[in-house]
Amino acid sequence: MIETEEQLEEKLATPNERDVALVRRLSGDILVLGAGGKMGPSLAKRCKRAIDVAGVAKRVIAVSRFSSVEARRELEAWGVETVSCDLLNRDEVERLPDCENVLYLAGRKFGSADRSDLTWASNTVAPAYAAHRYHASRIVAFSTGNVYPFVGLESAGSVESDALDPRGEYAQSCLGRERVFEYFSRELGTRCLIFRLNYAVDLRYGVLVDIARKVFDGQPVDLTVARFNVIWQGDANSYALRSLELCDSPPRVLNVTGGEIFSVHQAATFFANRFQRQAMFKGEDSGFALLNNSALCRELLGEPEMTLEELMELVAHWVEVGGKSLNKPTKFEVVDGKF
Repeated sequence: MIETEEQLEEKLATPNERDVALVRRLSGDILVLGAGGKMGPSLAKRCKRAIDVAGVAKRVIAVSRFSSVEARRELEAWGVETVSCDLLNRDEVERLPDCENVLYLAGRKFGSADRSDLTWASNTVAPAYAAHRYHASRIVAFSTGNVYPFVGLESAGSVESDALDPRGEYAQSCLGRERVFEYFSRELGTRCLIFRLNYAVDLRYGVLVDIARKVFDGQPVDLTVARFNVIWQGDANSYALRSLELCDSPPRVLNVTGGEIFSVHQAATFFANRFQRQAMFKGEDSGFALLNNSALCRELLGEPEMTLEELMELVAHWVEVGGKSLNKPTKFEVVDGKF
């Protein structure tokens, strides 16, 4: 079981054999744009650890505004180089170092209903600057399953070829981000992959964490969106790194999540039994959910290493021992697209 943030960071950053094999084959250094968010630090660390284990000479460069000095120092302690940059400042972006491999994680979700202009700028203008600067590189561009329509609960989830129907300005701006990378890929030949991720679970945040904490705190769990997908963030990190080898022009699209579709009611009941508490619910099942089908990802990159059952046990133990929370709910139950 994981009981400390140090153990958690170590677990998230530990590469598997496929990660190590990838960095041995991959030419060039790795740049992580938007490395100061929820997922960026552990992804940058995993890249660096894979390089160290592989015994190859490559740099990992993490780029962010780095409002947290501590986060920057921690990355540097792992051997990751850091560069401070406002990705909405084109001049600063143009001064970033050359790099053959780019993992683009930057984006804005929460608060999008209050500052839709900033959301659109963050999710379309910043990608345009980055795509122009790194048009000769491989780019794995993070996106979201929010670009898909909600589907019936009997569905196996949206696949990469399905028609898109983003609900709300956040999701629309995420489709805008995808289209920006697609434009540069088609016009300039940039090798790109659109990484449609939902929902990653780091024990400090994620759908399972949201449900577990509500049960633990005696708060009702919303049943409006009654099904969900999740994936351990460590597995998402691995998929992101290894997706660099799948970049193409026009862009390849990849749904990234676990293989299971799980019930909110089942999850709440599991945590209630684990915590010896009563699960309480609110809202009515809408009959629809935002679900991804990750069959292609698992065919190309293999099954996730952590099962849903193992992940739920980790989440339950983390909540029980008072593990840290980032206090950033996923709001997976939101159906109007307003975050």
